[in-house]
Amino acid sequence: MQTWYDGLVKPPLTPPKNIFGPVWASLYLLIAVSLTIYFLTPAKPQFTATLLLLGFHFSAGFSWTSIFFGKKRLLAALLDLLFMDVTLAAIMILFIRANPVPAYLLIPYCCWCLFATYLNWGILRLNPAGSNRQA
Repeated sequence: MQTWYDGLVKPPLTPPKNIFGPVWASLYLLIAVSLTIYFLTPAKPQFTATLLLLGFHFSAGFSWTSIFFGKKRLLAALLDLLFMDVTLAAIMILFIRANPVPAYLLIPYCCWCLFATYLNWGILRLNPAGSNRQA
């Protein structure tokens, strides 16, 4: 059965759907280890700001699926990803100030977020008539 996503024109480098599960499992493991190390680090400069950014970032991440697949709002989903990219960069900077290891562990996740941004942008660009382009 073909889904809405299957019917979209996708940009070059779009991985097969069966890649996403293993990639996310690996990324969730790295994120969990990163967060554990960060929270176990004794000195955490700007801890409140870091917590707020983490909350905003992961809220945006969890809402992306609903925006993209549920509401099929490609532009809103792209804006959500751009927000995630910016907040993740800020989180990594704050992590480096406390302990560089958790920030380094987030590099694969950062790369994946940027790749997801490219994919979302490409889908939006290649499917202008079949997508709801409203933010």
